[in-house]
Amino acid sequence: MWVISKARLKQFWEAPGHEDAEGPLRAWYTHVNSKTVSWQAWGDVKAEIGTASLVGNCAVFNIGGNKYRLVTRILYASQKVFILKVMTHAEYDRDKWKEECGCFTPPPKAKKPTDPPSSKRKRRRR
Repeated sequence: MWVISKARLKQFWEAPGHEDAEGPLRAWYTHVNSKTVSWQAWGDVKAEIGTASLVGNCAVFNIGGNKYRLVTRILYASQKVFILKVMTHAEYDRDKWKEECGCFTPPPKAKKPTDPPSSKRKRRRR
């Protein structure tokens, strides 16, 4: 899998009061970002990380002994895991994150193919 982006994780563990999240978040990142991890469906995630939860179209991971929550969106076809939000368990319990992360918003519809470009050559400006 390819985790996008580690910067969001780092931003969280560098915030005052969250320093203890660095180790567990780095461990999660190193594991999931590995070339040996290749989830094809939610069942693969759940089989590997039994404490993960599916909330709408978001995958939520318990971090640091359930002290923190990591909300992600997994695109199985492209093998990408997008970091949406990292928060404390107390922030998670407030449920504001569901709307912020768009966990119950359907994914955008695929764009219709456009007409092929005209075969006419474009004039260069001089």
